[in-house]
Amino acid sequence: MKKTFFLLPLLAFLALLTGCEKVLGLLEFNVEDSQTITVPASVPFLPGQVVALAPVTVSSTSKSTYSNNGTSADYVQDVTLDKLTLTITAPQGQNFDFLKRIEIYISTNAQGTDKVLLASLNPVPTGATSISLTPANQKLDVFLRADSYTLITNVELARAWGQETTIRADSRFKVKARKP
Repeated sequence: MKKTFFLLPLLAFLALLTGCEKVLGLLEFNVEDSQTITVPASVPFLPGQVVALAPVTVSSTSKSTYSNNGTSADYVQDVTLDKLTLTITAPQGQNFDFLKRIEIYISTNAQGTDKVLLASLNPVPTGATSISLTPANQKLDVFLRADSYTLITNVELARAWGQETTIRADSRFKVKARKP
């Protein structure tokens, strides 16, 4: 009985130590991308309908970030969206009151053949010039292995707006990767 009582903590310690080696072998860092999106004034206002905006290609900083962290896309284990913030940069004084809800998808191509939900916000708060979307907790490895990815945006408008609007999209992805 005493031998079992002594061996149990020792086995637990060895299991913990073995598990930590695997965790310690993984690098964890962020990839941050920023993209400016121009929404034309001609988007049709259809109450209650979701409107797809033109896809936007984002040149990712992932490859240089991987290199700076001593790894490469081939060794990426897990990528998830940590944060996505949209900020209106023009015209001055414009806010997101024209939006009721927003969904942003990520894809490897402009056709969206492999798109997955990246983040969304419903309802969009009134009076805000900057909004943080809720990440969809999707595995995004395939999208951050390439030099670029495409953002596909669907919106439900709260009201029509008659002016071109420029929005900056700032994203932060959490990456776990192995060293080569």
